[in-house]
Amino acid sequence: MNTSHRTATQRITTTLAVLALGAATAATPAEAATYPGQTVSRYTPLAGGSAERTAARDAGCAEGRTGRDGVRVLFFGTQEKGDKLRQPGTTSGSTSARVAASTAADVATAWAEGFTECRTGGATADLAMGVNNKSDGGIDGAAAGRAWAAIVDGTADTEAVTITGAVDAEPAWSSPSWARGWVDAFTQASDHTLYAANSADGCPTHGSSSTSCNNGWKLADLHYVATGAAPTIKAIPQIYRTDGIQARQWSAISSWGATKGSGPVRFAGAMSQEAACKQRGGCSTTDNSPKDAWNQLYTELNAHSETKVDSLPVATDMRWA
Repeated sequence: MNTSHRTATQRITTTLAVLALGAATAATPAEAATYPGQTVSRYTPLAGGSAERTAARDAGCAEGRTGRDGVRVLFFGTQEKGDKLRQPGTTSGSTSARVAASTAADVATAWAEGFTECRTGGATADLAMGVNNKSDGGIDGAAAGRAWAAIVDGTADTEAVTITGAVDAEPAWSSPSWARGWVDAFTQASDHTLYAANSADGCPTHGSSSTSCNNGWKLADLHYVATGAAPTIKAIPQIYRTDGIQARQWSAISSWGATKGSGPVRFAGAMSQEAACKQRGGCSTTDNSPKDAWNQLYTELNAHSETKVDSLPVATDMRWA
């Protein structure tokens, strides 16, 4: 073998070795972060009475005993005129109980007290008090957002629990202007974090040229209510479907923000509903486990340069209280 041939062979061998080392040591996005474990969030129907506060205290205690930090969401349903709340999963024609919105503060306080009393390992929690964007309650979005900010601001923290807000904003449930008005009013009235546990009904997936979602919503609207309206908003989107399409929709929303809006979505985690599905059924394709939901979102976001995230701190799974 002549010298020039030997030198070329050495270069090829060295290059292959470097590539092999890189392949062995480089982590894929799914491997680069550790699954944080899940917290439990709850749909919390209210009818009034001490039993609800006792149940909330027990639920908080159970979460405190896990020793796990992180966000938990209590969804109280729909705001109606007269400062009333209607139970989750109902429409305006429902005969379910309506309660004073202040009842949610009592229940959240009980949850926080239970968590604080029972926690292990110095665990802390953000307790996100949430409502949805159903616009059938006889109240406009801005008034509803201001009213909910007052409820959240009036609920006291404990040494272990920070009270925050949450909204379940879904295109099917209101016009985009109603939801934008709600988010604007809440974030203008309150400095508390607002967790956006939203869906992306009918939105395109990453790479599509479409910007349209269901019910007249656009990617711009989804981005606005999940991040763009204020720096205090953090997104924990619904990643319920087992086929991963919701993760791909949220990467499209984040990509839109990165290229045309005010930056990518500020993701704080992923939301699933495995426990709620086991309780009530009817979830043949929307019963992602919290780990699968988290993995789908984390992997999809890190598949695109403009949507990459360094971490995804929260996986939370919905159940009925």
